[in-house]
Amino acid sequence: MHGEPPDFPDQETLEKELSDYLTKKYGYRIKVISPMMATEHSHEPGEGVKKPSGVENIRFDMKPEELEAYLDRYVIRQEEPKAVLATKICTHYNRIRYLKSISRFGSEPMVGRIKNNILLIGPTGVGKTYLVKLIAQKLGVPFVKGDATKFSETGYVGGDVEDLIRELVIQANEDIELAEHGIIYIDEIDKIASSQHLIGPDVSRTGVQRALLKPMEETEVDLKVPHDPVSQMQAIEQYRKTGKREKRTVNTKNILFIMSGAFNGLGEIIKKRLQKQEIGFGAQVHSRENDIRFLKSVKAEDLIAFGFESEFVGRIPVVAVLEPLEVEDLFNILQNPNNPIVNAKKEDFRSYGIDIRFESESLSIIAERAFLEKTGARGLVSVIERVVLPFEKKLPSSEIRHFAVTADIVRSPEEELEKLLKAPTEGNLEIYRRLVEEEKAVVRENVLKARKEFAENYPLIFTPERTELVINHHVKTGIAAEAVFGEVQSLYNQVRMFESDFYEKHGFKVHFNEQATNEIIFEALQQNESATAICNRISVDYDYGFRLIADRSGRTQFIIPREAVVDHQKYLDELIRESYKQYPLRPGELAKEG
Repeated sequence: MHGEPPDFPDQETLEKELSDYLTKKYGYRIKVISPMMATEHSHEPGEGVKKPSGVENIRFDMKPEELEAYLDRYVIRQEEPKAVLATKICTHYNRIRYLKSISRFGSEPMVGRIKNNILLIGPTGVGKTYLVKLIAQKLGVPFVKGDATKFSETGYVGGDVEDLIRELVIQANEDIELAEHGIIYIDEIDKIASSQHLIGPDVSRTGVQRALLKPMEETEVDLKVPHDPVSQMQAIEQYRKTGKREKRTVNTKNILFIMSGAFNGLGEIIKKRLQKQEIGFGAQVHSRENDIRFLKSVKAEDLIAFGFESEFVGRIPVVAVLEPLEVEDLFNILQNPNNPIVNAKKEDFRSYGIDIRFESESLSIIAERAFLEKTGARGLVSVIERVVLPFEKKLPSSEIRHFAVTADIVRSPEEELEKLLKAPTEGNLEIYRRLVEEEKAVVRENVLKARKEFAENYPLIFTPERTELVINHHVKTGIAAEAVFGEVQSLYNQVRMFESDFYEKHGFKVHFNEQATNEIIFEALQQNESATAICNRISVDYDYGFRLIADRSGRTQFIIPREAVVDHQKYLDELIRESYKQYPLRPGELAKEG
């Protein structure tokens, strides 16, 4: 029995798939618009035409394990919080997708459905913000971060809470539908807990909690506010164009709220509750060092005892606890090829044309010093800055373009800088080269993981040789391996498209062999050019040369080797010369030539 025929895609889906295909083939962004849509887009904004939304680019179907694996590549430790965030956030977006798919049946939304808003508990510098930013970026949703302490300054009006939602629209480039699927992250949420025994400040704190209740569940937020001149001007411009007073609002039903805080003192509250339960049953005496163990046992009643209203706690059903970072964790962060701390410093030096590398022993000392600062991963940034600042100032004015940070440099930066400037090639350059090779070995495993998906879809493109190109370019520039793979795919498609265009234009079939294609891709990456530009440059005399050869031999197909890319003029001259040797001029043609 035959299965049901697949549904033919609607116009919007078809246009997107065609756009994606042509973009990959030609190497630059192409958007297909049907004649009907082109007519619609020609209208002035505000005439009832709906702009395409960025919602189509959101990963609504991502699986929890897929997202968790992505986080594992960037975030050291924190296994439980990564698992919780990956699972609940994926479920949130998959549920949105599912509810949209059944909305055509006209069923009413479930009453009392609770959103997967999340509370992150953990000390400063353990990666709370970093985790959420990574997730938002991977899913393709807008992200806004706010500080709960600033809300309390405005009393209990709650204006700042709604301003976060308006900021989400700005981050979504005024795409309201995209903003309605964004993530709002509020840090230091523990600071708006009431203190039980205070009156003045607590009015403000509980007021902010209440102001958050509706947005965390579902409400409509007006984008036009009296204190915002930009929104007022937008409303005036809209009225001038359409003659209508349009009310622009954002619905928060699908906006995910993630809260975080250090929650100092919460461990003691949980400890007292647990000890009460254990009385008479061999109660244990817990030390203050075990605070993290208590925090993992947090319940709603503990958060209420801490100073949150029960309605507020009820809107944060998911809690994850992040652990403080030890010296070893800080060292592993620095060793991670995806870590933004070392990579950002590499970017700083690359902007001067200098490639900087860090020796493993130097990173170990930096981690030890950062741990003493008690600010988590933030301490790493401070320590690295103190070490390399003198070099960042002096090296751009020198001839040095490769630089290795050694343990000696971390211990005595000023002295080592003086030595380096006096004898730039003695010792440090050899260490630099060794570190580059070591980094390639470490990076290779991660790049091969990233290659798997590309190679499965495009096995002819991602050969071992091209994977090596990706590894080298990734190590040299620090650009994410996935992005380099995407660029290589685009460059490869440009080469194949050039071959097709050349045949249509000149009537000669040309094919760049594997080595030639690799050379074009390599040069395009090195020179930051398109493969099309390189092909055009090396083929400038091909039509004339191929016609000379075709007139002698009738040949119309040419396999282009790597030599033709390296020195196209020499290649063409030798090809013509070889053709004339094989097919010499006959006597009658000699007379004609004379």
